[in-house]
Amino acid sequence: MDELTINLPAHKDQTTFNLERWSEILEDPFYSTLEQRIETDRHGHIIMTPPPSFSHSFKGSELIRLLNQHRTGGQALHEVPISTSDGVRAADVAWLSDAQLAEAKKTNILISAPEICVEVLSPRNSEKEMQEKMDLYFHAGATEVWLCDDDGSLRFFSPSGQLEKSTLAPEFPTSI
Repeated sequence: MDELTINLPAHKDQTTFNLERWSEILEDPFYSTLEQRIETDRHGHIIMTPPPSFSHSFKGSELIRLLNQHRTGGQALHEVPISTSDGVRAADVAWLSDAQLAEAKKTNILISAPEICVEVLSPRNSEKEMQEKMDLYFHAGATEVWLCDDDGSLRFFSPSGQLEKSTLAPEFPTSI
């Protein structure tokens, strides 16, 4: 079978829809009672994933602590909603500049991806799924995407490929 290519809308065009749909979701009292992570696809359909395990939460917290220690001029946060060409995706951890923090407080969603987006991998995550998510983050403006493997080792990526270490936080450890 031949490979299928799906043309996603331009990030700018999708963002208007994402902002409207995300506001609807945030205003719906039903969704505020759920423990699952909520994301959307480009059609506004809700995608839910199970709540994180303790190991996942622990790694995320450690990444936030270390990012705040190694970077200045912003803040690391968890579960950051980002408008992408394929709906709203939530980075497990993200480094937001002070300007992006101010933007997010107004819109409850980031219109462009933060400089650093981090995904803490779960056993159910496939490499293909993570590659797609990285592509969406880069297309939305991320400078680096980090993947934290199950054993705590980190892999760093830029739009041009894998990096030996982060260029934005060069002193950041390669394992947590």
